[in-house]
This record gives sequence, structure tokens and C-alpha cells, in this order.
Amino acid sequence: MPFRARYTGLINKYHDRLPLADDARVISLGEGNTPLIRLNNIPRDLGRDVDLYVKFEGLNPTGSFKDRGMTVAVTQAVSAGSRAIICASTGNTSASAAAYAARAGIRAFVLIPDGKIAMGKLAQAIMHGAEVLQIRGNFDAGMRIVKAMAEQAPVTIVNSVNPYRLQGQKTAAFEIVEELERVPDYHCLPVGNAGNITAHWIGYSELALSHGDAATAACSFCSGRCRYNCGIVRERPVMVGYQASGAAPFLRNAMVDDPETVATAIRIGHPQSWDYAWAASRESGGWFDEFPDEAILEAQYQLAAREGVFCEPASAASVAGAMRDIRSGRIPEGSTVVCTLTGHGLKDPDVAQRHAEAAVTTVDATSEAVRDAILGKLD
Repeated sequence: MPFRARYTGLINKYHDRLPLADDARVISLGEGNTPLIRLNNIPRDLGRDVDLYVKFEGLNPTGSFKDRGMTVAVTQAVSAGSRAIICASTGNTSASAAAYAARAGIRAFVLIPDGKIAMGKLAQAIMHGAEVLQIRGNFDAGMRIVKAMAEQAPVTIVNSVNPYRLQGQKTAAFEIVEELERVPDYHCLPVGNAGNITAHWIGYSELALSHGDAATAACSFCSGRCRYNCGIVRERPVMVGYQASGAAPFLRNAMVDDPETVATAIRIGHPQSWDYAWAASRESGGWFDEFPDEAILEAQYQLAAREGVFCEPASAASVAGAMRDIRSGRIPEGSTVVCTLTGHGLKDPDVAQRHAEAAVTTVDATSEAVRDAILGKLD
């Protein structure tokens, strides 16, 4: 029987679509190639005829989509001779940057907000050997400092303002099209710093055949000159971004100075990809919407309890939004919808623990007590 070639990471798979030198030393942990899971029970609960999928980026090496961009950003940094990288982070970026820096044999400096980071993510950065600096301020303050350090110190910034990050993240769109053998009608994402919705739109745009004459003239990313335009598909999806109500600058049409939400990964009030995200929404005919923390946590629980997919709270914003828009008809029946789940649920175990404490039943250590408890729950 023939054997499939061993998967060795997204750079090796998509090298001809990435702006890296042919002889670059690839810094990889086998990222990418994450599952696209068709949901069965939630669409049935909604009573709507849709094909609803989740792209589970939580199964990347460090548990989030950040690894897609980090492999490319760190590979380029090493090729350029960098000895250290730096980032501001609400958690996932710091974990990913630290892991890839360790893999490359260089230093990682990460700035985190004081008291505003999930412990699961902080533990990763520490275990990977990062130099962790906790600032008395939020993520947006950290970004201002990191940008200044990139100009004043011999370090390479690896936040999404680094264009190589977005180049790596765009490969998720390639994988979705490969798996579906078409472009989804709608692509729903949680939005914090807005780099991911931007990167997906870049990926879909590169796959589209000339974007069509009208779209080409309006494309903010390539002005009709996509370097990798290969004509695999003719369509691009409607891009829909969802935010937490306490951190929703796209819904306020203004930056938010003091964002607050339980969904720490999107607790960002000054998105770095502001203009690009608006362009992706506008050019695709999409929209932004917002949800209170309670709705995001309910969607997280429904995904885990009804579909067996455990994502971090921020990820669930995409599914909360898709469910509401499918139910209302804004996303029509017959649509194919993909929701990006940006990180694994174990990234933020404190939130999940609240469910666990309520779900545990204590009984005597006897067969009879266990039997009665089981039968009681099956009734």
C-alpha cells in the first residue's frame, strides 16, 4: 500500500506561498493541519439546515492558532540573525513565542498585563523559558512598549504587527478549502487584535481567481496584484467577526481604553489590525457583532457538552455568533459555515472549573450508592 508523506509543519507544506528564503532554517513544531470538525448536535438543536464546522486551532502544538504565525515569524527572525524576540500578550502569543524561541535556541521576552492572563497560558511561557515581564497596565499598554523596544533594543517583535505572523496564519484558509473542496459561504471568528480575521481574508483572497473584476479594484490587500493568485477558487466567504461586549471596539467604532471580559484572549481595546479587519468585513459583505460574557460561556459549554469540543472562552464567541445569526436567518439555511476556535479549553482552566464544581456529585464508596446515582441521572 502507498504511504502518505509525513507532515512536517505548514512551512514545508506551503513554502511556495510564504515569503521565506528557500534556504531558511525552518523553526517548526509540526503546527497546522488542524481538524475541521462538522458539528452534528448544535445545528439540530437550532432547527436549521446548515453545514456548521469548527476549525479547531486549539490542537496546534501550544494549543492555539498563534503557532501558525509564530513558525513563520520566528523562522524569518532567525534568518535575519535575530538573537531574541519580544511580544505583548494576553496569553496565547506569549506561550507560542516562548515555545518557538526555545525551539530556535534564541531568547523570548514577553510582556503580560498585571493580573489579566489565564494561568494555563502563563505557565506555558514560563516552562518554555521566556523572560516574563508583568506590566502594571493592560495589553494595549504592552503593545505600545513592545513597539518602542523593537526600535531601541536588538529584539524582533512577533506580535501580529509583524507581517510574517499574518502570512503564517493565512494557511488556515488554505486548509479549510482543501478539506471542504470549496470555499465556505460564511467564516466566523472571534476578534480581539483582529490579525486572524485579516490573515484568513488574505488566504482566501490569494486562492481566488483574480477576485473578479469588481473585487480586484476594491481589494485593500493586493490592489489586484496577489503574488500567489492561483485561481483555485472563484469565491470568497463572508467574513463575520464577534467580540465580547466589554471589549468591542469594532461595535463602538472607536478604541476602548479599559476592555474587560472573561474571554481573556480577546480582552483588547486597541486592535493592531483595525484598518485591515474593517477592509475584510467591508470587501466580503460581512459584519461585526458582540456578546456578553454569559453568552460566550454558554456557547463554550454547549460545544463541550453537545459536541465534545473543548475550546477556550474567546473561541466560543465565534460559535455564539454563528448560532444566533443562523437562528435569526441572517446566515440563511443551506449555508456552509466555518467557525474558528482559536484555542484549547485547557488554556483557561479556571473558567472550566466553575462548571466542574457544580457537576461533581459525591456519593458513598459502595456499589449501591454508585448504582443509585447512575440510575437517578438516567431517569
